[in-house]
Amino acid sequence: MKILFAASEAVPFAHTGGLGDVAGALPKALSRLGHDVRLIMPLYRSVEVERHRLDVVTKGIEVPATSGPQAVDLLEGRLSNGMRVYFVRHDPSFNRTGLYQSPSAEDYPDNAERFALFCRAVLEVCRAVSFQPEVLHAHDWQTALLPVYLKTTLQTDPFFQQTATVFTIHNMGYQGLFPPEVLPRLLLPLELFTPAGLEFYGKGNLLKGGLLFADLLTTVSRRYSQEIQTAERGFGLDGILRERKSDLFGVLNGIDPEEWNPASDPHIAAHYTVDDLAGKARCKADLQQRFKLSVKATVPLLAVISRLAGQKGLDLLRDILEPLMAMNLQLVLLGSGEKELEVAFREAAAKYPAKLAVQIGFDIPLSHQIEAGADIFLMPSRYEPCGLNQMYSLAYGTIPVVCATGGLDDTIVQFDPVTGEGNGFRFEKSTTTAFLQAIGQALALYPEKALWPRLITNAMTADFTWDRSAREYERLYRRAAEKKGEQ
Repeated sequence: MKILFAASEAVPFAHTGGLGDVAGALPKALSRLGHDVRLIMPLYRSVEVERHRLDVVTKGIEVPATSGPQAVDLLEGRLSNGMRVYFVRHDPSFNRTGLYQSPSAEDYPDNAERFALFCRAVLEVCRAVSFQPEVLHAHDWQTALLPVYLKTTLQTDPFFQQTATVFTIHNMGYQGLFPPEVLPRLLLPLELFTPAGLEFYGKGNLLKGGLLFADLLTTVSRRYSQEIQTAERGFGLDGILRERKSDLFGVLNGIDPEEWNPASDPHIAAHYTVDDLAGKARCKADLQQRFKLSVKATVPLLAVISRLAGQKGLDLLRDILEPLMAMNLQLVLLGSGEKELEVAFREAAAKYPAKLAVQIGFDIPLSHQIEAGADIFLMPSRYEPCGLNQMYSLAYGTIPVVCATGGLDDTIVQFDPVTGEGNGFRFEKSTTTAFLQAIGQALALYPEKALWPRLITNAMTADFTWDRSAREYERLYRRAAEKKGEQ
């Protein structure tokens, strides 16, 4: 099949979160299945043109806009497997310090116009390179207008008559909400500016457009596909999702084995496999040294890599630090986010320097070193559409302790010491008591010389690679194409 991925970010070019991981890895897995897959994204200032060897393919492609046609340039690069990646260059829209926000962490006020222009550019690029996708796969609010344009203003365009659309929701909490005066500038029919269309409590809602107009909808885990149909997790759009439940599918994200593999990871101190774990002990010692903790093989080393936010449950961790620090353990934390939490963890690290080490910020090599060197990984998220760190942890034999929500519920099975089945520890309610109890279960099992290695084996032999997920998407693409053919 001919498949076009349209995303606002993708590893290794530009990345802020899980969307970028998916857009950089899933297309490669689909290519391995024999499909003609191409990825298109904006050319941001942060994309390193020379390092990624991007070449200009076409200049001056005209894209419709309310102020008159805008000229965009098209550049081309390749992913590690040789797959084509297109970049839309429009400096007034994308040559900025951030992808979505200014340095002061405020959303750019013209985000709706920026990404509407990108969506229109995606369609014009298809014409320019003579690529007629059978499936156009859009992601999150930034590309949600693609299925809207194809079902409205371009409905009779012969170039896209055979193009089906799949729209993936990565997080319902980010919807692309804008003042109503923005909507006329998006080149959409006026009749869409109603509650039955893109209007949402007096605002324009771009995500809503994708939910209404895409042929099929997916989200990033089976559990999350159920959760977003509820008032608690649907963020006001649960009614639409319930109406479209026959078109909504949960497909678990995966991990890229080229990027996350302890047998070949270039960032870690020593390589290891499920059959030879000696290297993991060396990685632990290296991590302890990096964080200036005592190098003690028998002391369990816990880890957190996360955005510091209430959604991620990091306030729960903050609130149990006192009892945790009274235990025989070490804890390392890497992340940034809410200032109150940053301050709290910094202060705790100063109070307990022998047990707690904190680094505020994000560091890709260090994140690999933490996954390889830690014994236990903490993910107390209140909601987590999919989550990737628990999958990275499993691959590296680092045992997850998670709140059973979204993709965490789909991937982590409570370990049963009687049967020897399971790959981690779970707690059902987002409370400090439940979280501390789950950590206690992990710590109690850690010294068991028969059971802990069994748990590591279970974790490292679980298959959460993108190849598994790609086969599910392949099936859904064919279903979307069949549905398109019936219209």
